[in-house]
Amino acid sequence: MELQQFLVKAKKATYAAHAKENKLADGCKELTYEEAEWKYRDRYFGANPFSGQEVVWKNNKLVWTMNYYGKITSNAEKEVAAFLRKAMKQVTETRPFRGPSNFKEGDFEYVDASIGTAEQFSGTEKIFLKKKEMYRLLYHGGSMNR
Repeated sequence: MELQQFLVKAKKATYAAHAKENKLADGCKELTYEEAEWKYRDRYFGANPFSGQEVVWKNNKLVWTMNYYGKITSNAEKEVAAFLRKAMKQVTETRPFRGPSNFKEGDFEYVDASIGTAEQFSGTEKIFLKKKEMYRLLYHGGSMNR
């Protein structure tokens, strides 16, 4: 299995699936996924705003990381979070960072603009409701292989 394939599986099985979070002593929340020699961990602090890091290991060796900071800018937090999970389920191997470049459902629209590949990337994702921005997240990361 390649890194991109594993990332898609891990992301679809954790936040996007509303998986159970572990609350750690330092106040962060953690989501994990493991398959064969791969391990994924997503830890974040806060609720709104929130900041976190995703980390992937293969055979116990660090191979990939991503950092992110986001905020819901409206009173519709539950609706925005639910729509974000739907968008995150659309993640692809060609862009395994967050969700797809664009996803629409009803009056909601998800837009993710990124540059780079899984090796090195950065981007911004936004959610709009009736064309008004309701959420924004900045992210960056890449391969830790030497």
